[in-house]
Amino acid sequence: MTANVRLIRDIELAQTVEYAYASVADAPLRCVWVAGACPLDVDGKTVAVGDYAGQTHQVMRNLATALRGAGASLTDIAKTTVYVASSRQDELDTAWQVYREYMGAHDVPSTLLGVTVLGYTHQLVEVEAVAVIAPCTAGESR
Repeated sequence: MTANVRLIRDIELAQTVEYAYASVADAPLRCVWVAGACPLDVDGKTVAVGDYAGQTHQVMRNLATALRGAGASLTDIAKTTVYVASSRQDELDTAWQVYREYMGAHDVPSTLLGVTVLGYTHQLVEVEAVAVIAPCTAGESR
């Protein structure tokens, strides 16, 4: 957990889940909204066709890169949504376990969804995020 994001785990809710139920970021902070990170390589081609774990690894690397460009990191995330193009619980779980590897102890509130289709050909996984970071000071840029 970073100083910018405080994770909330209410004792009146199930403690068996792999994520906090809420997160709090006190102002003044900068918010970073990240478009859904996709399993695309630098040339825009979908990687690891048919492989939920392989695509999730690429998605999480791309998410970390997009955050870095905004001056943030995975530990600055306050909320994620994980989309998996499947109706099978085991395939959702495969993507979730790879996602959890990258998030580590920073178990932010997250929604895991099985969906019919995602935007790119052969795409199986997408993760969108909201992060919060300290505001830039005068003369500083990110």
